[in-house]
Amino acid sequence: MSASSTPIDTPTPPGEPAIREAAKRNRADILVTPVHRWRGAELDQRVGVETEVVLKLELFQHTGSFKARGAMTVVNALDDEARQRGLTAVSAGNHAIAVAYAAARRKTKAKVVMLSSANAARVARCKALGAEVLLSPGGGVEAFKLAEKLCAEEGLTLVHPFEGPLTTLGTATLGLEFAGQAGPLDAVIVPIGGGGLISGVASAFKAVQPRCRVYGVEPEGADTMHRSFAAGSPQRRDDIATIADSLAAPYALPYGFGICRQVVDQLVKVSDDQIVDAMAVLFREMKLAVEPAGAAATAALFGPLRDELHGCRVGLIVCGANIDIETFARHVARGNQQSGRV
Repeated sequence: MSASSTPIDTPTPPGEPAIREAAKRNRADILVTPVHRWRGAELDQRVGVETEVVLKLELFQHTGSFKARGAMTVVNALDDEARQRGLTAVSAGNHAIAVAYAAARRKTKAKVVMLSSANAARVARCKALGAEVLLSPGGGVEAFKLAEKLCAEEGLTLVHPFEGPLTTLGTATLGLEFAGQAGPLDAVIVPIGGGGLISGVASAFKAVQPRCRVYGVEPEGADTMHRSFAAGSPQRRDDIATIADSLAAPYALPYGFGICRQVVDQLVKVSDDQIVDAMAVLFREMKLAVEPAGAAATAALFGPLRDELHGCRVGLIVCGANIDIETFARHVARGNQQSGRV
């Protein structure tokens, strides 16, 4: 699915000067994560020797995912009074960890609302960073209501998991960094949850490498951006079902959707089977233990984009690795079984 014409009232994507300034402000708190040109026999079998693959290893970021970039950008923009009152967030895991990290870096408190289905290892990591964790027994709607109550009663600042100019500006620092490290790319593939990551990465690439095509990838069971592009407005989905819980946002929102309509060239979908297969390949050949979301871009290259990007120089965002050993082992075993490996 390709982006349709841009609505008149869409927001302006962040430009290169603003992205560079944000990166400068975040320098003490955000790692410059490495890139790696992936070479291997199994990769060659999957995409052909003519296709060059460059990985952006954002799983090595503080907190284990890209989310620290957006959280720090938001928190660094707060005035001292707001920062001292503290932070809250709603998350299944990665964003809560990032907000806990940001609060720790700025020596303030964080009360994060996590879904009751959140992985226990992610809850433990939030607590280890000093955050108070409140588990919401309901879904996302109930969790946001609880966070809004904390804002009203305690003056906390809600750091949104994927929506808003500062969040996009933060993830744009990842895109600018990757574009500089990798050199000219024909295409970059970016996972989509709520759109906070791809809105920033795509904005940066279109600013400094305008000829690079930006592909967004969603799980089949969480295709809210696909539905939004088709409808021409942000859409929600109430029957989200995917193992990639970091990509399981139940809706798109106006700012991120508006940016994506301008800077994302094409959207594709992958199945959970394709995701676990990619997880297994990344572990076997690259020795990377990633969460399902971290394998989504690889799954897209192996699957729906293999022929289209054959012979191209392709960048893949490996966005996170916050997963417990037992769940990771189960997914990889499933991926190995699908490919006939023991």
